[in-house]
Amino acid sequence: MAKKRILIIGDDHLGAWHPLELVQNELEKILGGEFRLTVTRNYDYLSTLNTSEYAAVISYADIWTRKLTSGQIAGLLRFVAGGGGLLAIHNGISLAGSYELLQVIGAKFVTHPPYQKLHFYRIMNEHPLLEGVADFTIEEEPYQFEFDPFTPRTVLIEYEYHGKRWPSMWEHNYGLGKVVYLHPGHRADSFKPEAIQRLILNSVRWIADSSV
Repeated sequence: MAKKRILIIGDDHLGAWHPLELVQNELEKILGGEFRLTVTRNYDYLSTLNTSEYAAVISYADIWTRKLTSGQIAGLLRFVAGGGGLLAIHNGISLAGSYELLQVIGAKFVTHPPYQKLHFYRIMNEHPLLEGVADFTIEEEPYQFEFDPFTPRTVLIEYEYHGKRWPSMWEHNYGLGKVVYLHPGHRADSFKPEAIQRLILNSVRWIADSSV
């Protein structure tokens, strides 16, 4: 059986906070055995996305200071609404800078305190995305979000910061497609903990309608 194709999109431009080059190597280790990965820095790929070619997109986009074109936004909207999957990792939520994609992802980034050790907790007893994952502790940026009020979602994991729990991972449907956001992923080392690797593999299986 042919491997399902996954498009990974991100940036290596000057000044990028989260360069894709090293992260793509980690994603290849996690996903390459099960999926066929295509990596691009060219956002025009989004304009012509087709579910007959790709099963899902992984966003590691670092576009905080620029906007997608209307054609790129429309292409990604069509893709997900038509049954394609979307996994946004860490800074990949920067796609939500457009109001259309804010509803697709379900939240926008607001701020983060300094990089530090954080404790992460499952908040559901059973869910396919959490299979093989226990509570864990890693160093990460404590991303904080503002949820879109019109997007229903299922929060799967929270982290603790100063005695308060904050959302770290959620999933929902958008049209016929599935969307997952996973907050850890600040740098290449962030992809090495077993829990993160398992969450990424589970997520891609889920959004690509594979074995999960």
